[in-house]
Amino acid sequence: MTDPPHPPPDHPPPQPDDVELWRRGDRASFGALFERHVEAVWNHAYRLTGSWEQAQDVTSATFLTAWRTRAQVELVRESARPLLFTMAGNVARTAHRGSARRTRLLRRVSAPVDEPDHADAVAHRVDEQDRLRRVVAAVRRLPRAQRKAAELCLLGGLPVADAAAQLGLAEVSVRAHLSRARARLRDLVPPLGAPPPGPDMMEDQP
Repeated sequence: MTDPPHPPPDHPPPQPDDVELWRRGDRASFGALFERHVEAVWNHAYRLTGSWEQAQDVTSATFLTAWRTRAQVELVRESARPLLFTMAGNVARTAHRGSARRTRLLRRVSAPVDEPDHADAVAHRVDEQDRLRRVVAAVRRLPRAQRKAAELCLLGGLPVADAAAQLGLAEVSVRAHLSRARARLRDLVPPLGAPPPGPDMMEDQP
């Protein structure tokens, strides 16, 4: 007499993709989207702002914007990441116009360090933040089309196809904008040790 067959092992149900989660629009689905993309959005926000504190603010505002507009906005790709990166760019540009916050940030970065044992590590981190701020300032000076392509592809690391779909452009157009942006950034980003651009040079280009 043979033993009865063993029941098949339990497999967790497949996770819904971003399009399905976005379509549902309920808190649980949006929470799943948040957990899936929050780290990538924070990293992108940090590259856009050069500040850990501002990156946190931008990330929070990005997901709040996504939650509030979820019924009016449709995903154009299988992933919500291109849309979230675009929203983060818009939030970061708005935040940049608040000069008081930027001034406080620069003062904190340049303040004396109270931990001499970690002086080298702190100096290295400040140098990295300084370099990133210069890159962000240069990206903001690009023409609008180049800036949006640079934010999504160069800072955000999105594939050209995803950026093109999000921007409503042909891939060849996005590649052209990226090529021009790279050429301009090589001229706009000063080396470390050079004075940063003045406020009149850091305004967003139309």
